[in-house]
Amino acid sequence: MTWQAPEIGSRPVAVLGGGVLGRRIATSYVAGGYNVTVRDPSPVARSDALQFIEENKAAFAELCSPPVPGQYGTYAAYEDIETAVRDAWLVIEAVPEKLELKIDTMEILDRAAPRDCIIGSNSSSYRSSLMLDKVSSERRRLICNVHYTMPMDIRTVELMTDGETEEAIFPFLTQVLERTGMLPATAKKESTGFIFNRLWAAVKRESLMIMAEGVSDADQIDKLWKHMFQAKVAPCAFMDQVGLDTVAFIEDNYIKERGLDGKLTVDWLRENYISQGRLGKKSDKGGLTVAPKSS
Repeated sequence: MTWQAPEIGSRPVAVLGGGVLGRRIATSYVAGGYNVTVRDPSPVARSDALQFIEENKAAFAELCSPPVPGQYGTYAAYEDIETAVRDAWLVIEAVPEKLELKIDTMEILDRAAPRDCIIGSNSSSYRSSLMLDKVSSERRRLICNVHYTMPMDIRTVELMTDGETEEAIFPFLTQVLERTGMLPATAKKESTGFIFNRLWAAVKRESLMIMAEGVSDADQIDKLWKHMFQAKVAPCAFMDQVGLDTVAFIEDNYIKERGLDGKLTVDWLRENYISQGRLGKKSDKGGLTVAPKSS
């Protein structure tokens, strides 16, 4: 049976997770003229997400292709998944990087989302095929990875099959993402870490080992990186931006899959930073390159 793209109309894009990344994903769709619902169990996260969208939608709209200033989609936030996804044509899950949670979330989405709804996982390290244990065979063809980095500063989005995804979904999503100002790329086969994250994982790993071994510190690593590659973004500062707890969760998956030793990477990071609440930009206690905030 030939796949037919879902009719969009006034149907929303549902974003599960109103945190640092989820609210940015939501804003990109609002700026592109798509209606959006955000689901988060935290009332603070829901409020913060709606405020972020309101304050940043104009800036995101300038990136859209073509620009759509003033032609924003509607947006609302909900506590429960069922309400958020009731009429969605696309769901992006941006829940914490825990495989069991993602498997359970996919089960709920399979039951609650419309039958033609595309479901994308924003997982940084887990292939969507690992999340299908409780998903029906019919739904599997509509599931894929849709991995954002940190819009609008970094607009790349990597798409990847779950092994059963309808091929026509990828050019369809590519057009949608380009309209919202993103820069999509599609992995040609399943790959833990997609395309860029495989490169990025190696950089993170070596950066952490350099610090754990006492060879150098975050400031020098970033200084050299910026000069060598004439770059604005550097490894340690970017880990702080993502969140050091998230960095550790992602690396845990590579350690498990590839049999790596985490002593000088995630173990060191947890002992010296995460256990002390030093999570990067989202923490008052600082991070690799972020100084603690004065009380």
